[in-house]
Amino acid sequence: MRASWAAFIAAFAMVSPATVDAQSSSPFSGLFGRGSEAEGPVSLDVRVAGDDGDLERSIRNTSLIRAALDEGRTTGQDVLAAARADYARILGALFDDGRYSAVITITLDGQEASQIAPLDAPDLVSQVVISVDPGPQFTFSRAEIAPVAPGSDIPEEYAVGEPGGTGVIKSAAAAGVSGWRDVGHAKADVGGQEIVADHNVNTVDSRVALAPGPTVSFGRLNVTGNQRLNERRLRKIAGFPSGLRYSPEAIETVRRRLRRTGIFSAITLEEAELLNPDNSMDVNLTVVEQKPRRVGVGFEISNTEGAKVSAFWMHRNLLGGGERLRIEGETSDIGSKDSGMDYRLSTRLERPATFHPDITAYIELTAERRRGEEDDDYDSDTVAAAFGANYIHSERLTADAAIQYQFQRVDDGGGLETDYKVVAFPMDVTWDARDEPTDAKRGYWLSGDLVPFIGLGDTDSGAQILGEARGYRSFGADDRLTFAGRARVGSVLGADIENTPRDYLFFSGGGGSVRGQPFESLGAREIIGPDGPILTGGMSVANATAEIRWQFRERIGAVAFADYGRVWTDSAFDGDSDWHSGAGIGIRYATPIGPLRFDVAGPVGGDTGEGVQLYLGLGQAF
Repeated sequence: MRASWAAFIAAFAMVSPATVDAQSSSPFSGLFGRGSEAEGPVSLDVRVAGDDGDLERSIRNTSLIRAALDEGRTTGQDVLAAARADYARILGALFDDGRYSAVITITLDGQEASQIAPLDAPDLVSQVVISVDPGPQFTFSRAEIAPVAPGSDIPEEYAVGEPGGTGVIKSAAAAGVSGWRDVGHAKADVGGQEIVADHNVNTVDSRVALAPGPTVSFGRLNVTGNQRLNERRLRKIAGFPSGLRYSPEAIETVRRRLRRTGIFSAITLEEAELLNPDNSMDVNLTVVEQKPRRVGVGFEISNTEGAKVSAFWMHRNLLGGGERLRIEGETSDIGSKDSGMDYRLSTRLERPATFHPDITAYIELTAERRRGEEDDDYDSDTVAAAFGANYIHSERLTADAAIQYQFQRVDDGGGLETDYKVVAFPMDVTWDARDEPTDAKRGYWLSGDLVPFIGLGDTDSGAQILGEARGYRSFGADDRLTFAGRARVGSVLGADIENTPRDYLFFSGGGGSVRGQPFESLGAREIIGPDGPILTGGMSVANATAEIRWQFRERIGAVAFADYGRVWTDSAFDGDSDWHSGAGIGIRYATPIGPLRFDVAGPVGGDTGEGVQLYLGLGQAF
């Protein structure tokens, strides 16, 4: 937006000779609401006549004096420089609130800051007092903006009779320009404004003229900065919509596609200043590539399950076309009292922009060894290979589909081994309508998985279905109180439990289902081994979780939760079943990448566990 909003403030100042009276001390000292704070050796006192606190907070947040004191800049020169700049800043805050007849005084140890020459700054200042009489709040006598594009979201506050602050006028103008840009007018701008403040009746007459400009289409994408990434592949990944009508959302979509490759440390998309003769607009893309290789390690420890160590190596641009290779290994149950160590190794190669800019194709190979509990659990070795594609329709909707071959050898003890072989077609769809993925306050999350599988040899054919829903609702100031819930149901259809691959069956217990109960402690005992029934997963499962989250400090919150789980021996939630539950409390500490989570939980119902379970992680439990 090229129009200068400083002109608005200048116009108001010209018609309001009493706006700033810095030549005399304030006559309103006996009327002011007060708020003071000690800032090391300098105290700051903000006084606003007749204010209920809102204006005082706005002035404090605006004040450069407060910022200087917060940063420890307390010399006389620093305080004087901030005070002299604060007259205009505080005046701007008052104009935003529709106060055009204000009186502002700022004193440093009793002397008006505006009367102190910059070179005569005192060596030391002990007390700063900002005194403001805001005067009456002006209202709109006229609030016009035209022409307005269909669907423009002009603020409701920009209306006759509403407070006539400059902030509302600027918001209305910005919304008007944005409305035209959303329908293809890339060079829309403010064409003119006529704003008059009438101090006799305390009203503001406001008229804003918009200049939509022509309808614009996308022209060329000019690319610079790529070094290792092939330019042709970069353009494929970006999916720049040359020839189509301009849309700000299309620009943002290009940025998201490039960002999720992980190749770039910086991405700049700049619209050309001038249109081409055919009213098309070029866009200049500048990228900065980061180092292609990345290594990471992880470590977790549990009081019941022992330690887990994981590591990965990743190449973000393996063949120069944005391909990402990730090799990951994991060892768990190290030092566990109940089971041997488990191992997992996986390799995944992804290629973005395959067939479509939003489709990523992948090949994945995995090998896993599981060692169960000594008495009644089973051991298994599994290898799998999959080819699939992930489709990101939008920031909310994603889908994945693949074809997979899996071989699993299970040892139920006493030399009894069973082989499971399947060709599977895993599919899932996710709809994410949360306001914040790592710490949701509002919204919901839905996921549905369907895995049809064809059994080879003695393995049955069937399908695994799994659905999960999460919901969030917050209340109170700043949404400090949040109620969150999660429900998960799943079942295996068309197969018998003894002829179904064990990792298609369902367990309950642990941090992802029922906290307070040991990991995968609730299952089924339908398969008979040499030494009696073997604990496996069941054919159906249901889990439910309820949480109450309370953010009682800026960075610190508390959580109370209760979890429930039930497992059935047959498909479609039939046959014998058993249940368990757990409950506990936790602490959350906010970090820039999500809340740090620490939960303590114990069993409430069922006979699958005893004692206390501890959980530590990043992000909310769900």
